[in-house]
Amino acid sequence: MTTGLPGGRPPRLKFGTFLAPHHPVGENPTLQFQSDIEFAAHLDHLGFDEFWCGEHHSSGWEMIASPEMFLAAAGQRTNNIMLGTGVVSLPYHHPFNVAQRIVQLDHMTKGRAMFGTGPGALPSDAWTLGIDPLVQRDRQDEAMGVILRLLRGEDRFTHESDWFTLRDAQLQLLPVQDHISVATASTLSPSGMQMAGKYGCGVLSIASNSTAGLAALPTQWSFAEESAAKHGQVVDRRNWRILMSWHIAETREQARNEAVDGLQRWHNEYNVWTLGRPGAQHVDDKWALLDQTVGGGVAVVGTPDDLVNAIRNLQQLTGGFGVVLGFAHDWANRENTRRSWDMVARYVMPEINRTTERQRASMKFLNDNQATLMAGAGAAVMQKIMADERASAELVTMMQQMQSNQDDRASTFRPGGGVRDDQLPTSAGE
Repeated sequence: MTTGLPGGRPPRLKFGTFLAPHHPVGENPTLQFQSDIEFAAHLDHLGFDEFWCGEHHSSGWEMIASPEMFLAAAGQRTNNIMLGTGVVSLPYHHPFNVAQRIVQLDHMTKGRAMFGTGPGALPSDAWTLGIDPLVQRDRQDEAMGVILRLLRGEDRFTHESDWFTLRDAQLQLLPVQDHISVATASTLSPSGMQMAGKYGCGVLSIASNSTAGLAALPTQWSFAEESAAKHGQVVDRRNWRILMSWHIAETREQARNEAVDGLQRWHNEYNVWTLGRPGAQHVDDKWALLDQTVGGGVAVVGTPDDLVNAIRNLQQLTGGFGVVLGFAHDWANRENTRRSWDMVARYVMPEINRTTERQRASMKFLNDNQATLMAGAGAAVMQKIMADERASAELVTMMQQMQSNQDDRASTFRPGGGVRDDQLPTSAGE
């Protein structure tokens, strides 16, 4: 990725979250919706850049059926954070209705909508809707082409398909933004990256929090570049969003203790028992599961420094990307989860983006030049004191009192911190 910023400073890595959501079954769903909206407001307060939520219609754990409705509500509680559909499963919808909803969301959030698309993640959703999984990606591709034409405000057009029809179609309202950020989901297959290249849009790498997904990342971007070249488009790594999983605390031991039980439940109850993910096996030993998850690079359960190192390693592995999205989960309780995101904002984001670099340089400059700077300050203060007879006398008295009390302050003068013996006058009148 290029720099192009003053002083050689690299482009800022953006931070966000991906909320599927994955909530264990048993909690009041009405309150869960409210908690997720509060979570969006919390991240907005902390300065996160993006908030994405998904569309699912089964599994019990993933309750948001309409990301647009949820994000419209979140938009009323937030001010700056961008709000993205992560993702709208395009084969489930008429493309014209999707375009209409995205435009309305952009207006209701005053230009903060992002449009993420996918073919549909859960086989159970496609089964319920009677959609053949073999046609889902082709339908996503076809719908994308139509929706982007509508969002650009092209002249009326007609489109005939085996699963939808448009006649003299044109949106009556265009988005607030000149160019809504568009991204397509990418997992292990090259289809998501190839579609991003075809339309010149961004990418949501949502499988990068798995061992197989991590292994595929170094070659994934090349699929997007090759497809873009084929279709006369350009793709930008700054629009590549990579998903990471983490739970952060003051110490590794604390983070592990907070996350171990929730991680085991998520793995055994959701991934294995509910979904039956290929290759996923029930694990009885929660600590072994945690070690396997962390050791394989799938998640960071540790300190801010651990997450900083993981992000830098991922940047090197991939060649660079524009946004890191933290996977929102319930591995820890609500209070510890909230503190984890707080620590990412306070310590990880500024370290990655070199926000405190100039402050550290200022500290070092003062440290390197202490003698010179303090000598000058001391001389300036003493000059004013010695020019005033009463101030000079009071200084002598103060120093005598300090010496009688065996004051152990440093012998070098600093403003407000005493003076050296050789700076004392021999008498009050001198």
